[in-house]
Amino acid sequence: MPQMKTRSLRRLRRTPLLLIVPLLALLAVMSLGGGGPGRAGNTAASGFDHALDATLVLREDDEGRGFLGSATLWGDGDRVVTAAHVVKERRSVIVEDRHGRSAPAQVIASDPRRDIAVLALATTMFGPGLVPGSGGPLTGDEVFALGAPLQAAGTVTRGIVSVPARQVEPNVPLRLIQHDAAINPGSSGGPLIDADGRLVGINTRIADGTRLFAGIGYAIPVAAVSGMVAGKLSPVPDLGLALRPVTGRIARLIGLEKPRGVLVDHVESRGRGWRAGVAAGDVLLSLAGRPIMTPGDLGMILGEVTGGTSRLVIWRAGSEIAVPLDLDPRPAEIGALGAAPAGLQRVQSYGWAGLGVTLAPGTRRVAALTQTSPAWAAGLAEGDEIEAVNGTEVTALSLAAERIDGPRLLRVLRHGRRLHVMVDPWATRRPDVPRRGANALDPAVVVF
Repeated sequence: MPQMKTRSLRRLRRTPLLLIVPLLALLAVMSLGGGGPGRAGNTAASGFDHALDATLVLREDDEGRGFLGSATLWGDGDRVVTAAHVVKERRSVIVEDRHGRSAPAQVIASDPRRDIAVLALATTMFGPGLVPGSGGPLTGDEVFALGAPLQAAGTVTRGIVSVPARQVEPNVPLRLIQHDAAINPGSSGGPLIDADGRLVGINTRIADGTRLFAGIGYAIPVAAVSGMVAGKLSPVPDLGLALRPVTGRIARLIGLEKPRGVLVDHVESRGRGWRAGVAAGDVLLSLAGRPIMTPGDLGMILGEVTGGTSRLVIWRAGSEIAVPLDLDPRPAEIGALGAAPAGLQRVQSYGWAGLGVTLAPGTRRVAALTQTSPAWAAGLAEGDEIEAVNGTEVTALSLAAERIDGPRLLRVLRHGRRLHVMVDPWATRRPDVPRRGANALDPAVVVF
C-alpha cells in the first residue's frame, strides 16, 4: 500500500496543473451538492417537499370517501384549485394531504369550459400553497407533474415543455401548456411545477383515446388559474356545437373557394347554436365582424365578446347568410398506389357495395360494413345514417344510386350526434381515423 500511494503521488506531481484544478473543482461541487442529477442540494429538496405537501387528493364527501382526483393548495392555504371535471357538480368534497390529514372543502366557483374549479377551506392546517411562477414556461423548460395518477398519491414525474401555449378546444379561449411529464387518470387537478418548485399550471388532460399517457399532456396555465381565483374570468358561452377544421380537401368538396371557417359536425338540441338556426354541415365564417380562419379563432373571439347578441356569418349550400347569436353570459356554475399492373385497369367508380357498405333497404342507414373495406377504414360504422354527401342532402333513393367516382365527405348521424367522415377509395395512405378524443385542433388525430 505505501508503494502504491507513493506511485500515485508521483503521477499526480507529473500531472499538468491545468488538469488538476478542474478535477478538484468537480470534486468540491459533488461534495457540496450531493452529486444528484437535476438537484440543487437542500434547496431543491425542500422545494419538492413543499410542492408535495401542497399536492392534495380529493375524495367524495360521504361514508365511502371515493377517490376523485388531485388538487393543488393555493395562496395562503385557505384555497384549493383543481380541474372542474374532477369535482363535476359536487358542492362539497374532502381534501386530504400526503400526511393523512383531511378537511372538508366547499366548491365556490367552477368554470367547466376552461376546466377550472376553486374550493374554499375553513382551515389553513395544510400550510401555505404553491407560489405561482411568472412569465410562463418556454419550450424545453424542465417541469414536474405531481398528483395521484391511478390513485398513486405523492407521485412525481419529470418532463419538458413541448409547446408553451396550444389551443386544444376550438370554442374555448384557453391555450394550454403541452408537456411530456407522465400524467394519467387521477393526475387531473395536480400541480405542474418548474425546477424551482414554482407553480406553472394545473394538469387537466391527456391526448390519447385509451386514457393512458402517450407522451402528450396538457396543463392549464397558472395565469388562467389566478384569474379564476380572483374572479376576473368572464364566462365562456357554450355554443352547443361540435366543430372541425375546414381543410383544403373539404373546402373543395363542399364548394368553398378556399379553406376557411369551421365545419359544424353536430348541433346540440336547444343550445345557443340551435336557437340561432345553425345546422350540421354549415361552415362558420365570422363572428362579431371578425373572420374565423382557423378553429382557434372562434375561441379567442368568444373570449373577447362581452355578452349581448352578435352577428354570426355562416356558409350554407353555396351562400353566405347571417344569423343573430345569443352570447349573454350565464351565471357561473357551481401508400402510393402507383401504376396498375399490366392487364389491370384502375377502377373508375364504386357503388356502396363495392366499398363494403350495405344500406338497409329504403333507408340511409348503414346496415352492415365489411371491416376490411375503404369505408370502414375511413371511419364509417354500422348504424350510421348518411344524411349528406359533399354538403348536399340525400334521400334513400339518391343515396342508393350514388356512384363514388372521387372522394366523398359524408355527414352521418351516429348515436344522436352528427359528424363528418371522409371516404376516398383511391387514398394513397390509410387514413388516421380517430376512435376517441384527443386534441380537437388536429384533424388527423381526433373527430370532434
